[in-house]
Amino acid sequence: MTKHIPVLLNDVLNTLGDINGRTIVDCTFGAGGYSRAFLQAGANVIAFDRDEHVIPDAEILKQQYGNRFRFIHAAFSELNQLSADEFDDVVFDLGISSMQIDQGERGFSFRFDGPLDMRMDNRLTTNAADLIRNLSVNDLADILYKYGDLKKSKLLANILKDKVPTTTFQLRDLIKNPKDIAPVFQALRIAVNDEMGQTEYALNNVHDLLRSGGRCLCVTFHSLEDRLVKNIFKEWTSINGDPRLPEIAKPEFKLLKSMTPSEPELQDNPRARSAHLRGVKKL
Repeated sequence: MTKHIPVLLNDVLNTLGDINGRTIVDCTFGAGGYSRAFLQAGANVIAFDRDEHVIPDAEILKQQYGNRFRFIHAAFSELNQLSADEFDDVVFDLGISSMQIDQGERGFSFRFDGPLDMRMDNRLTTNAADLIRNLSVNDLADILYKYGDLKKSKLLANILKDKVPTTTFQLRDLIKNPKDIAPVFQALRIAVNDEMGQTEYALNNVHDLLRSGGRCLCVTFHSLEDRLVKNIFKEWTSINGDPRLPEIAKPEFKLLKSMTPSEPELQDNPRARSAHLRGVKKL
C-alpha cells in the first residue's frame, strides 16, 4: 500500500501563516496528515470526513491532542452545523485519497479487482454498479461526458448498459480504449459521491461563515474541481460580480497566490502531479 503523503502541505502551512491558537477546519481528514500538521503548529482542529474508515486515525489524534481536536463523521457539505464563531480558517483537500485508491475492495481503482462500489460513505444507498444499472443511456452518457470529458460517451454508455459490470475488472475490460479507463472510473466516482455538488455547497457555507481575516484554501486534483473552485473564488473576489459598480465598493475576499507542487515534492510523491492550491482571505 502506498504511503500517504499530504500534498502541498508546506505551501498550505505557509499560506495560513501563524496558526498558533487559531481553529482550523480540516474538511477532508483522510489519513490526518493536514490535521496533525495543524495541531503540531499549535492550532485547534475540527475535522470532517464522511468515510468511516478514517475513524481509527481520528481517534489516535483525539487521544494525543484531547480537546484541541474534534472529529465529525460527516460530509464537509455539513460544515454549516458549525457556527461562525467556532473557527478561523478552512482547508479542503478535495478528491479521492491514496488510502481509498489502495483499498481494492472499495472499487475505486482499476488496478485491483473488487466490487464496483466507489462510495466514499457506506451510508450512501447507490454504488457505481447501481448507477450504471439504473440510469438511462442518455443520463449515463451525460455523466461520462461531464465528469470524464469522454467524447464517445454515448457509445461507452451503451456498452456499459448492455453488459452491466459489477466488478472493477469487468468495467475495465469493457472499455476498449485504455486511455478511456481512468476517465470512466473518475466520472462514475464523482457521480456516485456527488463530489462537485458537495464542494459547491460547502464553499457557499464557507462564504457565509468565515470570519474576517479567515482564509479558505482548496487543494484540487483534476480540472473540474479546479475550475469550480477558481470560478467560485473569482466571484467572491469581484465586486458583487459586476465591474460597473463604483470603485468605492470593495470585494469581500482577497485572492491568495495559487501554487502547484515543486519538483522535489513531485519526486517524493508522484500522485501530487495534478494538484493545485487556491485560496482566499476574507477582508
